[in-house]
Amino acid sequence: MVVPFRLAPFFCILTGLTSLCMAQSTSNGIAAVVNGNVITKSEVREAVNAQEQMLRFQHQNDPTVLQRELANLRATALDSLIDRELVLAEFKRLGAQIKAQWVDDDINSIIRESFKGDRDAFVRELAGNGMTLKKFRDMREKMMIVQAMRGKVAANNVPATPKEVEEYYQKNISRWREGGMIKISTITLPKFTADSTPEKQRKLAEELRRKVASGADFASLARTYSQDSHAENGGSWDWMQRDQMKPSIAAIAFELKTGGVSNVLEEEGAYIIIVCDAVKHGKAKPLSEVRNEVERLISADKSKVVLDQWMDGLRKRAVIKKFGW
Repeated sequence: MVVPFRLAPFFCILTGLTSLCMAQSTSNGIAAVVNGNVITKSEVREAVNAQEQMLRFQHQNDPTVLQRELANLRATALDSLIDRELVLAEFKRLGAQIKAQWVDDDINSIIRESFKGDRDAFVRELAGNGMTLKKFRDMREKMMIVQAMRGKVAANNVPATPKEVEEYYQKNISRWREGGMIKISTITLPKFTADSTPEKQRKLAEELRRKVASGADFASLARTYSQDSHAENGGSWDWMQRDQMKPSIAAIAFELKTGGVSNVLEEEGAYIIIVCDAVKHGKAKPLSEVRNEVERLISADKSKVVLDQWMDGLRKRAVIKKFGW
C-alpha cells in the first residue's frame, strides 16, 4: 500500500505501521515525525548549517574547539531538532509571540560583532554554506523562542536556602581554594573517530577506568590508549595551579585524594580519566565572600533539574518517530 507523502505521518501514527513508515522515510527524506509534524532530512541539514555558522563565528580563533563542537552538533542534531519542535509546539499552545524586532536586533548584533557591520559579507558567508538570510533568520527566531521558553521554565526554581548554601559550600570547598597546586595524569579518548562511535569510546573509557581502579598501571594504559599531548609521558602532567586548568577539570581534580581516580569525564568531544598524583591545597575563601556565587551555582543546578523534568514531560506526551538523517 502506497501512502501519499503528505499523509504518511498521520497514517504511521494512526496505524503503527513502523516498517511502512521507515520505507516512506527513506524515499521521501523524513528524519522524524513529532505529533504528526514532519521533520525532513533537509531541515536537519539546514539547522546544522545554521548552527555551524554560529560555532564558526564563536570559535574562529580556536580550530580544535571548533572541530569538537561541530562533531558534537552533528551527533545530536536530530534529537535537538525534535526537542525544539516540542518546545515550539508548547509556545504555540500558550498563544505566545516573539517580536520581529528582537530577531532583527539579534542578527544585527551578529553582523556587528563578527563581520564589523558588513551585512553583504554576512550574506555571502551564509550563501557560501548553502544558507539564505531568510532561512537563517527563521532558525534564529526558533532558537530565541526555545531560549525564552527554557528561561521561563527555569525561572520557576526555588531560591537556595541558607542550609543549602552552607552544604554546597562545604561539599565543593576546593572550588574556592586559592594558591593550591596539583599534579595529575590523564587518559583522553576522543568521542568521535573514523572507526568508532561515541558509545564505543565511552565503553572503552569506562573499561580503562575500571582497570585503573583495580590496580592496572596507569602510565602503560595512557601510552597505549590516550590521545592527548601527554600520552607519551604516561599521561603525566607537571604541577599546575588551579587557575591554569579548565575550571570544570579543576573542580574534579582538586576533589580527589592523592592516588584517587575520577569517574569518566565528558569534556569538549572527549572522554577523560584523571588520577591525582599529588595535591597541595590552598586556603579557601570564606563563605561570606562567595555566597552570591554559591547561590548562582545552586540556582543553575536547580534550573537544570526543572528543565530536564519539563522536557521529559513534553517527550512523554508526544508521539515521536525517528528515522535518522
